[in-house]
Amino acid sequence: MRSLLFGAALLALGSVLAGPALAADKVKIVAAENFYGDLATQIGGDHVDVTSILSNPDDDPHLFESSPSTAKALSSAGIVVYNGADYDPWMDKLLSASTNADRKTIVAADLIGRKSGDNPHLWYDPKTLPAVAAALADELGKRDSANAQTYKANLASFDASFAALTKQAEALKAKYQGTPVTATEPVFGYMAEALGFKMLNYDFQVAIMNDTEPSPSQVAGFEKSLKDGSAKILFYNSQVSDETTKHLLQLARDNKVAVVGVTETEPAGKTIQTWFGGQLKEVGSALDGLTQ
Repeated sequence: MRSLLFGAALLALGSVLAGPALAADKVKIVAAENFYGDLATQIGGDHVDVTSILSNPDDDPHLFESSPSTAKALSSAGIVVYNGADYDPWMDKLLSASTNADRKTIVAADLIGRKSGDNPHLWYDPKTLPAVAAALADELGKRDSANAQTYKANLASFDASFAALTKQAEALKAKYQGTPVTATEPVFGYMAEALGFKMLNYDFQVAIMNDTEPSPSQVAGFEKSLKDGSAKILFYNSQVSDETTKHLLQLARDNKVAVVGVTETEPAGKTIQTWFGGQLKEVGSALDGLTQ
């Protein structure tokens, strides 16, 4: 009886230990923003354990404050992915407070040559996500050579799906290049540039992004572009709802200017592909509606 009990105890202990051991085989990745987390999952598949810090689409990323749980996740991460260009400065502070010689950091801004002072919404630049995906596949292949071919195949699959989005954007550019548009913030700025749009009121947008008061002339110029029909689309950050945004949205609607909401984090239930594809489709529908 004692032998049986001892054997059962060993089996139980083995099952307890097996769980963490299996989990430890996965590469731990922490992404500052959930779209980089989604990308890490698409490249790593079943071989990675991904934690995204900014994951609630209803939260304003600019108001984020780090917590002990964030620091704990970073301390055990093998790979950390973040935006850079002053979008997530709290990441630098957390990483410097939690040294780990084995940790690899992938910074999107560094990969595409962006720096402090540039528009930090880099994920809307068509170059960014493919560059981060390639860096992830390379690092995962180094850490887990047994599955390197899987990571390469996943990268090829992502690149193919992203190429379809690029083609969708190119079709819009061919049809609507030069269209004047405006925005409450420069969230969609890089994509608007890729679509060939002429962006109005950029200084106003930067002021709002930096939580400073736009000048009276900037406000007047923005309102004029909506009232006289200069701007054909108003892009707005749907994660930020303040009196200025509400006023401009109403002004746009009153003057028959198309309104398109964009987000800074990936909406729940979406992938990068469906998120971007949906926004491009909405842009096309808005412009098609203006020409009918």
